Amino acid sequence: MQNRIEPPFLLSRTMTFVLATALIVLGALGVTIYNMFPLNRPQVFFLTTTIPDNQDVRLVEMQPRSENTDRYKQEFVREYIRHRNEVLANANEMHKKWNGDNGIVRITSDDDVYYNFTKTALFNEIMSNVVPNIPVQCGIIFDGAPMNLASNSKNTDVYQTKIKYFCEDSTGPIAPKDYTIKIKLLTQDGTYVKWADRIENPLGLKVVEYTIVSGAGDPLDTGFLATE
Repeated sequence: MQNRIEPPFLLSRTMTFVLATALIVLGALGVTIYNMFPLNRPQVFFLTTTIPDNQDVRLVEMQPRSENTDRYKQEFVREYIRHRNEVLANANEMHKKWNGDNGIVRITSDDDVYYNFTKTALFNEIMSNVVPNIPVQCGIIFDGAPMNLASNSKNTDVYQTKIKYFCEDSTGPIAPKDYTIKIKLLTQDGTYVKWADRIENPLGLKVVEYTIVSGAGDPLDTGFLATE
Protein backbone atom coordinates (compact mmCIF):
# COMPACT_ATOMS: atom_id res chain seq x y z
CA MET A 1 0.00 0.00 0.00
CA GLN A 2 1.37 3.42 -0.91
CA ASN A 3 1.97 6.05 1.78
CA ARG A 4 -0.77 8.64 1.85
CA ILE A 5 0.31 12.20 1.21
CA GLU A 6 -1.90 15.04 2.39
CA PRO A 7 -2.72 17.64 -0.25
CA PRO A 8 -0.65 20.84 0.11
CA PHE A 9 -3.69 23.01 0.85
CA LEU A 10 -4.57 20.83 3.90
CA LEU A 11 -1.05 21.14 5.28
CA SER A 12 -1.14 24.88 4.69
CA ARG A 13 -4.48 25.21 6.50
CA THR A 14 -3.15 23.22 9.48
CA MET A 15 0.00 25.33 9.75
CA THR A 16 -2.06 28.52 9.53
CA PHE A 17 -4.29 27.35 12.39
CA VAL A 18 -1.29 26.43 14.56
CA LEU A 19 0.41 29.77 13.88
CA ALA A 20 -2.76 31.75 14.62
CA THR A 21 -3.26 29.91 17.91
CA ALA A 22 0.35 30.56 18.94
CA LEU A 23 0.01 34.28 18.14
CA ILE A 24 -3.17 34.54 20.21
CA VAL A 25 -1.51 32.84 23.19
CA LEU A 26 1.56 35.07 22.92
CA GLY A 27 -0.62 38.15 22.65
CA ALA A 28 -2.61 37.24 25.77
CA LEU A 29 0.63 36.55 27.66
CA GLY A 30 2.06 39.89 26.56
CA VAL A 31 -1.03 41.79 27.73
CA THR A 32 -0.92 40.01 31.10
CA ILE A 33 2.74 40.85 31.66
CA TYR A 34 2.19 44.46 30.55
CA ASN A 35 -0.64 44.94 33.07
CA MET A 36 1.60 43.74 35.89
CA PHE A 37 4.05 46.64 35.50
CA PRO A 38 4.93 49.05 36.84
CA LEU A 39 4.21 48.03 40.42
CA ASN A 40 2.74 50.97 42.32
CA ARG A 41 4.13 49.87 45.65
CA PRO A 42 6.79 47.41 46.78
CA GLN A 43 5.22 44.58 48.70
CA VAL A 44 6.84 42.08 51.03
CA PHE A 45 5.42 38.55 50.79
CA PHE A 46 5.68 35.63 53.18
CA LEU A 47 5.42 32.02 52.07
CA THR A 48 4.67 29.80 55.01
CA THR A 49 2.80 26.92 56.50
CA THR A 50 0.34 27.47 59.33
CA ILE A 51 1.99 29.41 62.17
CA PRO A 52 0.36 30.73 65.37
CA ASP A 53 -0.34 34.48 65.30
CA ASN A 54 1.71 35.02 68.47
CA GLN A 55 4.81 33.46 66.94
CA ASP A 56 7.76 35.89 66.78
CA VAL A 57 9.42 36.40 63.40
CA ARG A 58 13.05 37.57 63.27
CA LEU A 59 13.68 40.22 60.61
CA VAL A 60 16.95 40.49 58.71
CA GLU A 61 17.92 43.67 56.88
CA MET A 62 17.11 43.69 53.17
CA GLN A 63 20.19 43.94 50.98
CA PRO A 64 20.92 46.05 49.12
CA ARG A 65 19.21 49.21 50.42
CA SER A 66 17.47 49.81 47.14
CA GLU A 67 15.15 52.49 45.79
CA ASN A 68 12.26 50.11 46.39
CA THR A 69 13.04 50.04 50.11
CA ASP A 70 12.92 53.85 50.25
CA ARG A 71 9.62 53.87 48.34
CA TYR A 72 8.21 51.36 50.81
CA LYS A 73 9.24 53.58 53.74
CA GLN A 74 7.66 56.62 52.08
CA GLU A 75 4.41 54.69 51.73
CA PHE A 76 4.73 53.53 55.35
CA VAL A 77 5.01 57.18 56.49
CA ARG A 78 1.92 58.13 54.49
CA GLU A 79 -0.11 55.23 55.88
CA TYR A 80 1.04 55.92 59.44
CA ILE A 81 -0.05 59.57 59.25
CA ARG A 82 -3.35 58.52 57.68
CA HIS A 83 -4.10 55.87 60.33
CA ARG A 84 -3.11 58.22 63.16
CA ASN A 85 -5.12 61.26 62.06
CA GLU A 86 -7.97 60.08 59.86
CA VAL A 87 -11.30 59.93 61.71
CA LEU A 88 -14.00 57.62 60.33
CA ALA A 89 -17.72 57.62 61.08
CA ASN A 90 -17.66 53.99 62.26
CA ALA A 91 -16.62 53.86 65.92
CA ASN A 92 -15.72 50.15 65.74
CA GLU A 93 -13.22 50.82 62.95
CA MET A 94 -11.65 53.62 64.96
CA HIS A 95 -11.30 51.42 68.06
CA LYS A 96 -9.78 48.70 65.88
CA LYS A 97 -6.99 50.88 64.49
CA TRP A 98 -6.34 53.03 67.59
CA ASN A 99 -6.50 50.46 70.41
CA GLY A 100 -3.41 49.81 72.54
CA ASP A 101 -3.24 46.05 72.02
CA ASN A 102 -3.05 45.33 68.29
CA GLY A 103 -4.11 48.58 66.66
CA ILE A 104 -2.06 49.59 63.63
CA VAL A 105 -0.92 52.84 65.29
CA ARG A 106 0.25 50.93 68.37
CA ILE A 107 2.25 48.25 66.57
CA THR A 108 4.04 50.83 64.43
CA SER A 109 4.85 53.29 67.25
CA ASP A 110 7.34 53.08 70.09
CA ASP A 111 6.02 53.52 73.63
CA ASP A 112 6.64 57.28 73.93
CA VAL A 113 5.09 58.13 70.56
CA TYR A 114 1.99 56.08 71.27
CA TYR A 115 1.71 57.55 74.78
CA ASN A 116 1.70 61.09 73.36
CA PHE A 117 -0.90 59.99 70.82
CA THR A 118 -3.21 58.80 73.61
CA LYS A 119 -3.08 62.27 75.19
CA THR A 120 -4.74 63.98 72.22
CA ALA A 121 -8.29 65.28 72.58
CA LEU A 122 -9.90 63.35 69.73
CA PHE A 123 -8.27 60.08 70.82
CA ASN A 124 -9.78 60.34 74.30
CA GLU A 125 -13.18 61.45 73.01
CA ILE A 126 -13.41 58.61 70.46
CA MET A 127 -11.88 55.79 72.53
CA SER A 128 -14.08 56.60 75.54
CA ASN A 129 -17.23 56.86 73.44
CA VAL A 130 -19.43 53.77 73.09
CA VAL A 131 -21.80 55.12 70.42
CA PRO A 132 -21.66 53.28 67.07
CA ASN A 133 -21.22 56.46 65.01
CA ILE A 134 -18.83 59.36 65.44
CA PRO A 135 -20.28 62.86 64.86
CA VAL A 136 -17.14 64.22 63.19
CA GLN A 137 -15.11 62.81 60.29
CA CYS A 138 -11.64 63.95 59.23
CA GLY A 139 -9.51 63.18 56.20
CA ILE A 140 -6.07 63.95 54.79
CA ILE A 141 -4.68 65.11 51.46
CA PHE A 142 -0.93 64.75 50.98
CA ASP A 143 1.10 67.42 49.22
CA GLY A 144 3.51 65.16 47.33
CA ALA A 145 5.51 62.20 48.59
CA PRO A 146 7.30 62.26 51.97
CA MET A 147 10.84 63.61 51.61
CA ASN A 148 13.76 61.73 53.16
CA LEU A 149 15.60 64.40 55.15
CA ALA A 150 18.36 62.22 56.59
CA SER A 151 19.71 58.71 56.76
CA ASN A 152 22.39 59.18 59.39
CA SER A 153 22.78 55.46 59.93
CA LYS A 154 21.62 52.28 58.31
CA ASN A 155 18.88 51.95 60.94
CA THR A 156 17.40 55.47 60.99
CA ASP A 157 15.47 57.52 58.44
CA VAL A 158 13.80 60.92 58.88
CA TYR A 159 10.91 61.87 56.63
CA GLN A 160 8.95 65.09 56.33
CA THR A 161 5.69 65.69 54.49
CA LYS A 162 2.97 68.31 54.12
CA ILE A 163 -0.70 67.51 54.53
CA LYS A 164 -4.03 69.29 54.29
CA TYR A 165 -6.34 68.23 57.14
CA PHE A 166 -10.07 68.68 56.75
CA CYS A 167 -13.04 67.74 58.93
CA GLU A 168 -16.81 67.75 58.73
CA ASP A 169 -19.43 67.63 61.48
CA SER A 170 -23.20 67.97 61.65
CA THR A 171 -22.98 71.66 60.75
CA GLY A 172 -21.03 70.99 57.57
CA PRO A 173 -17.41 71.14 56.35
CA ILE A 174 -14.78 72.84 58.48
CA ALA A 175 -12.11 74.93 56.79
CA PRO A 176 -9.06 72.72 56.01
CA LYS A 177 -5.73 73.40 57.66
CA ASP A 178 -2.16 72.81 56.47
CA TYR A 179 0.41 70.89 58.52
CA THR A 180 4.02 69.86 58.13
CA ILE A 181 4.88 66.61 59.91
CA LYS A 182 8.29 65.07 60.54
CA ILE A 183 8.68 61.39 61.37
CA LYS A 184 11.76 59.46 62.46
CA LEU A 185 11.77 55.76 61.65
CA LEU A 186 13.82 53.06 63.30
CA THR A 187 14.44 49.60 61.90
CA GLN A 188 17.04 47.23 63.30
CA ASP A 189 18.53 44.02 62.02
CA GLY A 190 17.24 41.17 64.15
CA THR A 191 14.00 42.92 65.13
CA TYR A 192 11.14 40.59 66.07
CA VAL A 193 7.51 41.14 65.08
CA LYS A 194 4.43 39.06 65.82
CA TRP A 195 3.39 36.79 62.99
CA ALA A 196 -0.08 38.38 63.13
CA ASP A 197 1.54 41.80 62.42
CA ARG A 198 3.54 40.67 59.38
CA ILE A 199 1.05 42.14 56.86
CA GLU A 200 0.69 45.56 58.48
CA ASN A 201 4.38 45.96 59.35
CA PRO A 202 6.53 43.38 57.49
CA LEU A 203 9.82 45.27 57.97
CA GLY A 204 9.29 45.92 61.68
CA LEU A 205 9.44 49.71 61.23
CA LYS A 206 8.83 51.85 64.31
CA VAL A 207 8.03 55.54 64.56
CA VAL A 208 10.32 56.80 67.32
CA GLU A 209 9.70 60.54 66.81
CA TYR A 210 6.53 62.29 65.61
CA THR A 211 6.85 66.06 65.32
CA ILE A 212 4.40 68.72 64.15
CA VAL A 213 6.76 71.15 62.42
CA SER A 214 4.03 73.66 61.50
CA GLY A 215 0.26 73.90 61.85
CA ALA A 216 -0.54 75.19 65.35
CA GLY A 217 -0.53 71.97 67.33
CA ASP A 218 -1.61 68.38 66.79
CA PRO A 219 -4.59 67.97 64.41
CA LEU A 220 -6.22 65.65 66.95
CA ASP A 221 -6.19 68.29 69.67
CA THR A 222 -9.01 70.77 70.11
CA GLY A 223 -6.70 73.49 68.87
CA PHE A 224 -6.44 72.07 65.36
CA LEU A 225 -8.95 74.68 64.13
CA ALA A 226 -7.02 77.56 65.64
CA THR A 227 -5.54 80.14 63.30
CA GLU A 228 -1.88 81.01 63.37
